Amino acid sequence: LSGCHDKAVLLYEYVGKRIVDLQHTEVPDAYRGRGIAKHLAKAALDFVVEEDLKAHLTCWYIQKYVKENPLPQYLEHLQP
Repeated sequence: LSGCHDKAVLLYEYVGKRIVDLQHTEVPDAYRGRGIAKHLAKAALDFVVEEDLKAHLTCWYIQKYVKENPLPQYLEHLQP
């Protein structure tokens, strides 16, 4: 994440052919509290659903997002 002080990012890694590990969200201090991490989480989970992937949630924020938004399409794409 070095050098990304002015950008919001979501780190992910494919850990299998159809499994993506959503690892970390980072929002610059100046932009926190504006719902940016929420948009990153939603976009990542929508991508997982659209591409019919399985998601492993390493990122605590995305875990929290799913807990607060337990949509069936998200839940069925989570890796147990």
